[in-house]
Amino acid sequence: MAAAVDIRLPELPQRYNAAETFIDEHRIGRADRVAIRCQGRSVTYGELGASVDRAGNAFRDLGIDVEQRVVILCVDSPAFVSAFFGAIKIGAIPIPANTLLTPRDLRYILTDSRAVAIVVSAPLLPKVLEVRAQVPRLRHVLVTTSGVPAPSEPLPAGVLLFEEALAGADDELDPADTTPDDACFWLYSSGTTGFPKGAVHLQHDMIWCADTYGRHVLGTTEDDRHFTVSPLFHAYGLGNGVFFPFRVGASAVYKPERATPDLVYGLITSERPTILFTAPTFYAALLAYPEEGFGHDLSSLRFCVSAGEALPKALFDAWKRRFGLEILDGIGSTEMLHIFISNFPGRAKGGTSGTVVPGYQAKIADEDERSIAPGETGNLWVSGDSAFAYYWNKHEKTRQTIRGEWVVTGDKYHVDADGHFVYEGRSDDMLKVSGQWVSPAEVEAALMEHPAVLECGVVGAKDADGLVKPKAFVILKAGRTGGDTLAEELKAFVKGRITPYKYPRWIEFVSELPKTSTGKIQRYKLRELAPA
Repeated sequence: MAAAVDIRLPELPQRYNAAETFIDEHRIGRADRVAIRCQGRSVTYGELGASVDRAGNAFRDLGIDVEQRVVILCVDSPAFVSAFFGAIKIGAIPIPANTLLTPRDLRYILTDSRAVAIVVSAPLLPKVLEVRAQVPRLRHVLVTTSGVPAPSEPLPAGVLLFEEALAGADDELDPADTTPDDACFWLYSSGTTGFPKGAVHLQHDMIWCADTYGRHVLGTTEDDRHFTVSPLFHAYGLGNGVFFPFRVGASAVYKPERATPDLVYGLITSERPTILFTAPTFYAALLAYPEEGFGHDLSSLRFCVSAGEALPKALFDAWKRRFGLEILDGIGSTEMLHIFISNFPGRAKGGTSGTVVPGYQAKIADEDERSIAPGETGNLWVSGDSAFAYYWNKHEKTRQTIRGEWVVTGDKYHVDADGHFVYEGRSDDMLKVSGQWVSPAEVEAALMEHPAVLECGVVGAKDADGLVKPKAFVILKAGRTGGDTLAEELKAFVKGRITPYKYPRWIEFVSELPKTSTGKIQRYKLRELAPA
């Protein structure tokens, strides 16, 4: 089946630079309005615009040219935005990078992208220094103290302080002579299945997402304040905390520190955001926070948003019971930049990803690329003008992923009787048990309904006959103890909720699950722990 709601993107001029839409337009008329709140301090749109221009001029002073790559290894902070749009404004290519990258993975991205410069938060500088000599194209290292403590030791030779570079640069800058179809920024995939791939996004991609999901789902206005727990380096966080609010002159709350329930609840209470964005894993952590003596105020929130992985219905229901707030679950991707199927305010359906966002098309296809009927499980294909142009230096993978106007997501879905898209797992995570498909997500959702289960991950493992069966790795709630009795109880519990052949044959109790920085379970690491 296919579904679509057509909208029109604003007519963009032949010469167009994204920094004009998200930064420059607000320097007149909204100069005194708050753009960013970070650690109790405000940055106005006028201040942000001047900082962006200084960053762009500083990059030019260093000899950084059009289409040269600038990696941004920064915590969520005003400096992230200044570096990101400063690079865009001169026609260079910013590449937000995961702050939890190992030195090995950072070296890979620096080498793969051929980056000539990196802007790095001070505590992360040792990672850069460890690999710098192995990346000969990297000419400039700029350290920022935005949102983090200043370095306690003098900076090594050849390392510049980002703030000093900005202080010496002009605060006026004409945008580069780019077009809507020029490369704008890259995003590397999160790496759940191996080395990441650089998805190349164009100058018009951010405004497309802002005028589709941002307008038609979130309904963001200049009076909103977005708070994204998911980091800015991720496609999800970048939309939530940057181009959605900056499209309409709203504000965003940034959190440079590691997220904890105490910190997040405290910031909601003090900063009064109107929309909260995070992933299912962190919603579970927030719900695990004791209700007794709970003194935080969530009344400013209109609703909440979830993405990154499917939100179990049990979490959706528990959150609504406790706080009276809907969580709008949706699916997006690095390749599509943000969410293209979503639940909508006032009509969210727990356990589903929702319906197609206006401006996109989606279909479920079989292995022969033919559309299939509602209720049948197949591969999710999506089409929309925010789609990436290609994977950098990955021609064959690009051909496998882009099929004409369609992007093959790698996700398994079906459409229910109400027209809602229901997640069934990644294509490479689906299990064939007794000749039938089993969705790990479905088994996980059933386990999550048990009162003892806090989190879980399900993968395939082989039995004595070499046949694949589901295995569950389970984190228990505080005060619960694992053992054979509880394991058998959980198996019976699942059998009572979904088709019995799908129940996990083995249950292993663990203290943590391997995850990406954005909260996605790394199933390939769980598979390494399962019997071969």
